[in-house]
Amino acid sequence: MFSTIQIDDRYGDFVETVREQDRGVRSLSQRDRAILRDLASQVRDISEEPVMTQRRRLWIEHNSLRTTYPMMLIFPEGAGIELLPDAELRCEGSDSREIEQALRQRIYTFRHFCDDTVVEPEWIVTKHVRSSGWGLSPRRVPSPESRGAWMFDPVLLSAADLKQLRFPEIEYEEQVSLDEFCSAQELFGDILDVKLEGIKHISFHLMKEYTDLRGLEEAMVDICAEPQMLHDTMAFLEEGHRGLLRQRLEQNLLSINNDNTYHSSGGNSYSDELPQADCDPTRARPGDLWASAESQEMAQVSPKHHAAFALEYEKRLLEPFGLNGYGCCEDLTDKLDLVFDIPQIRRISISPWADVDICAERLAGSYIFSWKPNPAHLVGGFDEAAVAEYVRHTVEVAQSHRCVLEMILKDTHTCERQTDRFDRWTQLAREVIEDIAGEPPARTFGAT
Repeated sequence: MFSTIQIDDRYGDFVETVREQDRGVRSLSQRDRAILRDLASQVRDISEEPVMTQRRRLWIEHNSLRTTYPMMLIFPEGAGIELLPDAELRCEGSDSREIEQALRQRIYTFRHFCDDTVVEPEWIVTKHVRSSGWGLSPRRVPSPESRGAWMFDPVLLSAADLKQLRFPEIEYEEQVSLDEFCSAQELFGDILDVKLEGIKHISFHLMKEYTDLRGLEEAMVDICAEPQMLHDTMAFLEEGHRGLLRQRLEQNLLSINNDNTYHSSGGNSYSDELPQADCDPTRARPGDLWASAESQEMAQVSPKHHAAFALEYEKRLLEPFGLNGYGCCEDLTDKLDLVFDIPQIRRISISPWADVDICAERLAGSYIFSWKPNPAHLVGGFDEAAVAEYVRHTVEVAQSHRCVLEMILKDTHTCERQTDRFDRWTQLAREVIEDIAGEPPARTFGAT
């Protein structure tokens, strides 16, 4: 639920890592091992709480549009370092501390947030994949502040530079992956379900890839001044991602994601609709999986240009997948007709700047209304009454249109070290949900 140790995977559709040595757990000190095993036991105990079964079943119903009971997830993201500062970690080794933080994040979420996070009794080792890259790599001008904003440093200066782009080639690093899996199994195997899995979070970010190379201001100008260069680059990126998907299928690098896998820009993937009935669980296909796309960079662009320069390319990439999501922080209020046309669209992001009244009426119960509340409420004067009223309005309008609503609190860069604000936000939201929608459905659903 935190992102303080996560890698930004919007550049490409999954995290591709190249590691020169095994970052497993074989070299951990006995002291660090004892700490990690104790934390793993706490995670296992939390996973066995009866509420986890209820939450898992509710998410299956929610993601299949069979319940309108509002759901909630909290992702502290940039503020995660304030909730779990490095100084509170007890392990000494760098690898140990990374594992410790991941375990403590799960424990912290359960103990502090009144949301619907499911804690599973598992430790996932992701297959390592080597990538040749796209030929050009983004450059950024860093901020002088430790957590400040960076600036674009374009490397794609003209259409002539497109010749430097190359289609990525990938290679599964099997031995590195197996070594890490065996190490994790030796450490946690008697406590958690240790799994070696491939690519599960599949998300396309073509416009981000373009702006990373070209610059955001330059990309906006290109829509009018260099439309052909923009189209040519987007076509190249689309074909490159098609090639990546082919390679991942050939190397059997996709894994079924109808579970707690993070989906789109917030949400999870629990489902009894996927995989398809004829799926071989050891060889996942696109039709067995959730996928998503977004174009935040097009937030201020007209629906016509958003469709022409981004969505048409994204739709073709999403077409093979079983269920899809779209959007992140871009306001889609006036673009919903375009989004509805995405094949197998299920989850739609409704940003803090969207008109929730219009969106609720348009989405009704046909799509997941993935609402992103404004994270700015966590800074400045934390006005509990204002937060409660803000949440209440969206829940009421969503219930009136029988929307399948989820509240995803994320994009929080800081809580000004007032860590209890996250706790209170979730408590206030829970009170509003229960006041309007009552207690969570108590019946036992057919799926587990």
